Amino acid sequence: MNEKRAVGYDYKVCSAGLVLILTVLCTASWALDPLPVPPQASVVPHEYWKHGQIIQDNYFWLRQKDNPTVLEYIKAENRYAEDMMKHTGQFQENLFQEMRSRIKETDLSVPEKLDDYYYYSRMEKGKEYAIHCRKKDSLQSEEEILLDENELAAGHDFFSLGVYEVSPNHELLMYSVETSGSEEYTIHFKNLKNPSLVYEETIVNTDTTAEWANDNKIIFYITLDDSHRPYQLHRHTLGTTTELDTMLYEEEAEAYSTFISKTRSKQYLVLAIESNTTSELHILNANTPEKEFKPVHTRKKGVECSIAHHGDRLFILTNDKAVNFRLMEAPVSDFSRYLWKEIIAHRPSVAIEGIDVFSGHLVIYERSDGLRKMRVRNLTNNQEYYIEFPEPVYTFWEGSNYDFNTNVLRFTYSSLITPETVYDYDLDTRERELKKKQEVPEYDPQKYLTEKIFATTDDGTRVPISLVYRKDLTLNGQNPCFMEGYGAYGDSLEPYFFTTCLSLLDRGFVYAIAHVRGGSEMGRLWYKQGKLLRKRNTFTDFIACAKYLIKKKYTSSSKLVIRGESAGGMLMGAVSNMRPDLFDIVIAKVPFVDVLNTMLDATLPLTVAEYEEWGNPNIKYFFNYIQTYSPYDNVTHQDYPNMLVLTSFNDTRVMYWEPAKWVARLRGNKTDRNLLLFKTTMVAGHGGASGRYSYLRDIAFEYAFVFDRLGIKE
Repeated sequence: MNEKRAVGYDYKVCSAGLVLILTVLCTASWALDPLPVPPQASVVPHEYWKHGQIIQDNYFWLRQKDNPTVLEYIKAENRYAEDMMKHTGQFQENLFQEMRSRIKETDLSVPEKLDDYYYYSRMEKGKEYAIHCRKKDSLQSEEEILLDENELAAGHDFFSLGVYEVSPNHELLMYSVETSGSEEYTIHFKNLKNPSLVYEETIVNTDTTAEWANDNKIIFYITLDDSHRPYQLHRHTLGTTTELDTMLYEEEAEAYSTFISKTRSKQYLVLAIESNTTSELHILNANTPEKEFKPVHTRKKGVECSIAHHGDRLFILTNDKAVNFRLMEAPVSDFSRYLWKEIIAHRPSVAIEGIDVFSGHLVIYERSDGLRKMRVRNLTNNQEYYIEFPEPVYTFWEGSNYDFNTNVLRFTYSSLITPETVYDYDLDTRERELKKKQEVPEYDPQKYLTEKIFATTDDGTRVPISLVYRKDLTLNGQNPCFMEGYGAYGDSLEPYFFTTCLSLLDRGFVYAIAHVRGGSEMGRLWYKQGKLLRKRNTFTDFIACAKYLIKKKYTSSSKLVIRGESAGGMLMGAVSNMRPDLFDIVIAKVPFVDVLNTMLDATLPLTVAEYEEWGNPNIKYFFNYIQTYSPYDNVTHQDYPNMLVLTSFNDTRVMYWEPAKWVARLRGNKTDRNLLLFKTTMVAGHGGASGRYSYLRDIAFEYAFVFDRLGIKE
């Protein structure tokens, strides 16, 4: 039989044609068995040819989102999960209240000054979302509420605020919202000076980036194509209909997305056109918004760039001939490539992750030895120093730092035992002022220990593991351990404090983060060694970390819990297939587990763009390699750990059917009596629940599953 439809699907179904049959046995055996029977998705033969072989996908039919039978299957799985967890209901409620007691329910962010205003947000007890406010001239002035997310979210099960941008003259607010989880935002405008003046126009189908021009009238925004890819840049004049808007740019290449931003100096708008590995940059003077964008850097495969403006020059961060990036500068009057000048050279052991530019200082964010670091350069005399941090395992993240003309840098510091701590750092005197420390009732950091250890893989690679546990814990191999991993897109899992972890630690858990290849914890080469044809390194690194924790008696395989989200969910699926004996419990949230089929379907959101991360399976050697690890395709007849699989029905990044198909195949193949639950949130997106209390209830459900399986009583 000849191969057909290289990208599409040539499939066969059973003799019933398009009729789909679902057998749901959730209630049929109550009289004989006190426990519910898990749903069984029907096997509907579906096959396609690719590279000379037949690929079977018996649960392909679950992709039909509008099919009532599919919806009934999803609901049946939800009912089964609810029934199997019903006996933990009070435990879940107690966990929720326990975690709720550790957050300051009425709280205030540290105000940030911009011109004459102090901007901040606050939370009120009992409310899910933030209230955005400001005060003029002084923090003792009367509060002005700019936007109350709780009012906008009223009547919706899900709410997300996208754009939130005050105009340069502080008189107008542009904001965008979405209420389904689809990540399709609608832009609205509000007159802050005259609230009774209502702007009729709304802009639909936008992403989360939009910017004001300096005339306080024109805005630039991005719209999405049918696959949810940000691809068009538009210019809109406030007070006019969107039919009059000008489309300034359209990106036709499916691997690229477009984004709009503004330099901290407020002088330039930046149009970035990016794939996972390549970027292109254009700028426009924000004072002349009617003119055209000019190219700073045109795309060159594999070359990434970002820019910042300072006076008569641009700083350009690039990986051109520098895997860990180097910093260049060019005249803003002529940024021809031959005029670029290197000011910070590439270093094999230090990665530059970003920069912040102020009128008198350059702040360089670096990573070396697995830790983030801040390097400060005085732009007047070029003297440099590093900001020091007190702990061996920590992280930080930058504040908004709205003001360009300041010598004060705001950042938040945290570690696995140090709650979020906000500092204002004087870049001249090197003095730091504590602005706020996250309040955690009855928490004593002296009771806990954080450390970093290294596991060694079969190829000799040392993989870092960040750990935290109680100091009074005896490491005898009998402790439960909760280990997380990700390992994709060069994203690093940072060791920061989160209050819900205390519900694990105070029950005797060791909490671990496996910093596997595919992230950038050890530099950009660390990322490259965990992608494309080296992707399996991510999985073997994680397995090596698990084996090392067991060897060093932090835990045992009978008490090891692992968790991952999205691409981290793929990691969970892969290691569950490869070494199910190492783990007792697996939690996979919005897991990307149907890798081969998804990457063969170019009509799905993100697929073409993802070729640079996973490879294009229309090319035989990528097809063969992905086929070796794709979790769905490698489910086999064997024992599997207890598994909790979570997803969102409206997720546009990892479609609900990926975990649905995976669970169906697991149910048909696993040979154990361990519990497999599949729970779908019907109104949410990739990030799950949107409200802070809803989020805590979701975590309480996960922890209750873990504690129940491990036999940990309330």
